[in-house]
Amino acid sequence: MDNDAALQWASDRRHGVLITIRADGRPQSSDVSYFVNDGTIVISVTDGRAKTNNLRRDPRAVFHLTEPASWSYVSFDGVVELSPVAAEPGDATADDLVEYYRTVAGEEHPDWDEYRQAMVAEGRLLVRLTPTSAVGQIHT
Repeated sequence: MDNDAALQWASDRRHGVLITIRADGRPQSSDVSYFVNDGTIVISVTDGRAKTNNLRRDPRAVFHLTEPASWSYVSFDGVVELSPVAAEPGDATADDLVEYYRTVAGEEHPDWDEYRQAMVAEGRLLVRLTPTSAVGQIHT
């Protein structure tokens, strides 16, 4: 499957499954929200969670999307880069998390100062998955 066509299809959606590799080699899956930016899948995660720890240890991942109504699905294989954890409300990660919210939610947050503080308190960071291949089928 062509990566560009798969990413185009993915860019119209906001929910998928991030699959990471546990220390014992078994897969671990997490439902996540995301958006596509310049060929990269961007996901917000929390520091200290299993998926984040798995990605720090092994940056390989699968990102799976499905649309049951049309029997369409795509699974992207890729390698991730993790941003720094948001440490201050005005740091670069907090800025990127504002962009993430705007894109995924499709609206402005009612209180950006509160949102930025929450991102720091939760230990949020961004996963950027660059697909190396895609498999699946897309029916329109």
